[in-house]
Amino acid sequence: MTTQIASRLSRPRSGRVFGGVCAGLARRFGTTPGKVRVLAVLSCLLPGPQIVAYLALWLIIPSD
Repeated sequence: MTTQIASRLSRPRSGRVFGGVCAGLARRFGTTPGKVRVLAVLSCLLPGPQIVAYLALWLIIPSD
């Protein structure tokens, strides 16, 4: 049952910082939320629509 939960992309109710997007992505891909958060912050240093993509994921990914 846990593999089924881990394979599904959703935002967890616990461990959220800003909407739970990074925590949900980390759980889905089997890594720590800290690593995903660092990658998200570093990606914001590059030009592109990272903040818009984060907000879109916040709206699209269902909550647990």
